[in-house]
Amino acid sequence: MKDLLFINACVRKDSRTKMLADKLLAKLGADYEEVCLENVEFPNVNEDYLAKRSSLIDDNALDDPMFNLAHQFAEAGTIVIAAPYWDLSFPASLKQYLEIINVVGITFKYSKEGVPTGLCNAKKIYYVTTAGGNYVPDDFGYGYVKALANGYYGINEVKLIKANGLDIYGADVNEILSNAEKDINI
Repeated sequence: MKDLLFINACVRKDSRTKMLADKLLAKLGADYEEVCLENVEFPNVNEDYLAKRSSLIDDNALDDPMFNLAHQFAEAGTIVIAAPYWDLSFPASLKQYLEIINVVGITFKYSKEGVPTGLCNAKKIYYVTTAGGNYVPDDFGYGYVKALANGYYGINEVKLIKANGLDIYGADVNEILSNAEKDINI
């Protein structure tokens, strides 16, 4: 297990989000383990799946392969998430991933009062995104990940790295990406 985990939700081979994430990963300068979400075969979340999952959690059988992604996430020291801005959020595969890793007893637990308490090792998540337009409210994609990190996983530092307006007529894409790269502080 590497200390740096890269969660890649980029689908296009020429993804500008991935290019920006690669710049961040280079600045971090560490070997990393990559989870390319387009290659993950997510389960069909139906009643049978939920019953099996609940049974395993109730039996404290958290070493089941069903929880491998959750363990990987919980053990990472730093996490980089690369997710293009799609439809006020991010690609559906990232939502599926977040649902799969949200496991009581691995990534969080509940206090006696029913409040989630984080169990993850990471001190920081970098959330990298790009958008064609300029209507990119932080509340949705990034905000959702930040809320999970802060409220469930115990990861207090979530840094947003973004480049917007890339598809606006006349935009200097290289300059926008270069400026976003200059803003990367690790």
